[in-house]
Amino acid sequence: MLIRSPIVAVLGHVDHGKSTILDAIRGTSVAAKEAGGITQMIGASYVKKETIDSVAGEMAQKMKLNLTIPGLLFIDTPGHEAFTNLRERGGSIADMAVLVVDINEGFRPQTIESIKILKQYKTPFVIAANKIDASGGWKSYKGESFLSSFAKQPEHIKQRLDEKLYSLMGKLSEYGFDSERFDRVTDYSKAVGIIPTSGKNHEGLSDLLVLIAGLSQKFLEGKLEIEETGQGKGSIIEVKDEKGLGATVDVILYDGVIKKNDEIMFLTGEGVKKTKVRGLLEPNMKGGTEKFVNIDKVVAASGVKIFAPGLEYAMPGSPVEVVKNFEEEKKKIEAQFKNVLVTRDEAGVIVKADSLGSVEALTAILKDAEIPIKSAGVGKITRRDVLAAKVVGEEEKYSGVVIGFNVQILEEARIESRDSEIPIIWSNVIYKALEDYQEWVKEQKEAEKNEMLAKFPWPGKIKVLEGFCFRVSKPAIFGVQVLEGKIKNGYRLMNKDGVVLSELKGMQHEKEKVNEATPPMQLAVSLDGITFGKEVKEGDVLYVYMTKDEMAKWDTQLNLLSDVEKELFGQTKRMLKKHSF
Repeated sequence: MLIRSPIVAVLGHVDHGKSTILDAIRGTSVAAKEAGGITQMIGASYVKKETIDSVAGEMAQKMKLNLTIPGLLFIDTPGHEAFTNLRERGGSIADMAVLVVDINEGFRPQTIESIKILKQYKTPFVIAANKIDASGGWKSYKGESFLSSFAKQPEHIKQRLDEKLYSLMGKLSEYGFDSERFDRVTDYSKAVGIIPTSGKNHEGLSDLLVLIAGLSQKFLEGKLEIEETGQGKGSIIEVKDEKGLGATVDVILYDGVIKKNDEIMFLTGEGVKKTKVRGLLEPNMKGGTEKFVNIDKVVAASGVKIFAPGLEYAMPGSPVEVVKNFEEEKKKIEAQFKNVLVTRDEAGVIVKADSLGSVEALTAILKDAEIPIKSAGVGKITRRDVLAAKVVGEEEKYSGVVIGFNVQILEEARIESRDSEIPIIWSNVIYKALEDYQEWVKEQKEAEKNEMLAKFPWPGKIKVLEGFCFRVSKPAIFGVQVLEGKIKNGYRLMNKDGVVLSELKGMQHEKEKVNEATPPMQLAVSLDGITFGKEVKEGDVLYVYMTKDEMAKWDTQLNLLSDVEKELFGQTKRMLKKHSF
């Protein structure tokens, strides 16, 4: 058995310094004056143990850490695709994660999403509290450890930094995590370590590398054991067309070995397929015109590009395995994803996302919000998706939408969406897709409410006040109080026996003309064709009259009414049954 390198994902909000941190990690070979200290892989960067020792050896000694892992594999394409339950043991592709947070900005939408992903998949993580160089008054010491730089700062700057750290710690506690500055943590199994860093000036980088390596070694040792010649297992990060090669897949290999001419299996929209590896490629780091170089085999943990027939149908986020027993392994993979890629007969929203991990995450939050899903899949949003949503919308309006995460919307889909008025709700932050959908539903209900207000009488109930008859007839003008619902100019009023009396010609509230009135307003109303004291008397309770068609329309729109208004509507219906429409 061998110990492989831990796989580390780097997460965080846009512009908080993820790329800068990764660039700083790649640049450690320069700091170590060691040629080839970083191996650039497909979708990943590999930092050897020797490089970590050179850059962070002093920090490792302070932490009494003797590194035995061969290095660290940093995934360059973090996100939901790095957190899919692909392994038979469960868990994510990433063994650990670095959550990059701008110490000056704090938590932002993608930070919160990252926290939720890490919590969902129970992935150990540390926080790089980045951009300390932009924290007012901080004096940078390029390439030094955080503890060394921190010791040289004035007391008021130290205090200011600690205040910002306490703010991050408070926010983390809201999501159920205890945390502390890394050098103050006494038990890493109970608290998240926060490492203040400057990706720009490489400050705190040695602390970060040593902490990741040390925690990986301490808590993941059993998980990192592999058979060097065992069955290759990995995950497809991206499907790409390469000039001269056709469809290829970028794969993070987390177990075993894949060799040229091996048969591999992967998930497509039509189930599990297999193909024969024609080539394994890694970036050409030696210069020249060739973008890639061929290799005969690849051993975990590593990133590699595979080209083979039929890969254009592979799904991002799909497991990829060397075939041993195709039928048996096929059943395992399909069982693993049967609840992720769904198509149901009942009404529900159409979901499209950029990878299996994203689909899994998006469907989970929609289910938690009790939003029904008709179908969920990986790939671009097409006209067919919009047409499917249109069919659903004819049955259930609020489900007639396409919800997309981080995927391309084809022009044909945009045109169909515009022409059929079926919305495509898109976001690159998963929980925001949910929020945008909920906001759309709210807007639709408000628009329907306004339409009903404009076109149909709202349920309403008023009482004729005593001592407020201003005119007996032509028109009759008298005082009323609105008890329930609402009344509006143009509404016809009826008595408790369902007899239509007259149409509201005008209303005044506090000597001002109004078009609409709600409880508990008192106002003067004007009705033609009746005589006060005859058809209408003091103390009478009057109701808004509705035709049979208006009643039928309201029966389909009861969700627009409050509970009190629903009861009033039912009361109105019962009265009208005693009177011929």
